Amino acid sequence: MNKLIQYFEHIPSLHRTLILAGGITFFWLMESAIPLFGFKYNKWKHAGTNIFFTLTTIIVNFAFAYVLVLASNWCANQHFGLLQWISMPLWLQLIAGLLLLDLVGAYSIHLIQHKVKWMWKFHMVHHADTHVDTTTANRHHPGESVFRAVFAIVAVLIVGSPIWMIMFYQTVSAVLSQFNHANIKMPAGLDRILRVIIVTPNMHRIHHHYMRPETDTNYGNIFSFWDRLFGTYHFTDPSNLHYGLDVLQGRKDESIIEQLKVPFDQSVKTDY
Repeated sequence: MNKLIQYFEHIPSLHRTLILAGGITFFWLMESAIPLFGFKYNKWKHAGTNIFFTLTTIIVNFAFAYVLVLASNWCANQHFGLLQWISMPLWLQLIAGLLLLDLVGAYSIHLIQHKVKWMWKFHMVHHADTHVDTTTANRHHPGESVFRAVFAIVAVLIVGSPIWMIMFYQTVSAVLSQFNHANIKMPAGLDRILRVIIVTPNMHRIHHHYMRPETDTNYGNIFSFWDRLFGTYHFTDPSNLHYGLDVLQGRKDESIIEQLKVPFDQSVKTDY
């Protein structure tokens, strides 16, 4: 446990980049070997659009990184936050920290973006993808990336997370997001077992269906039980899904310029 803490407390930026790139590469290859949907699309062109938004997400996160570190150090110095107030073994602290960071920093902001109309217009860019695959994981409008960064800081303050826990959580979150967006066919039995704890591709792809009520379900990022606990869980046959958003039909989901303008386009409806 101490080695894990030491590594993530000082994890080099290169290692984080390699983990991100390695995850995309691994799931990209799996999609080619065992795809759920046989998309007829230019996979490289599609990836180019999503990688652009991945880069903007990285830039936004880098801009907020200093504030994140300050928040973590302040919690440690002031003994502020749930983990600072409750004494527990390191292994239990790790589990509790991951759970709470995922609940506040991922599930909550995701749910809010679906309920607040002006925030939803930024989140639409993520849902606009009509060929959901592992590269969709970090397809976020820069405005949405700001929302998520702010909630990540709020989560750190509530939880009182040390920096090693933040780095560990963000690493696990990135890889799991790549996994649950991947266009891979999983054995039904394995999916049911994994879905008890973590968000699987079969669970999350329902969230990318183009119409309600499916679009407003399955908000989880790492842990699947938040959706069950808060009544937002839904499951249906994933082979019958259709990706995208009906209010964005006819718009080019692979056009970077058009997608950047979506939140500011008054003709885009927020009710669908």
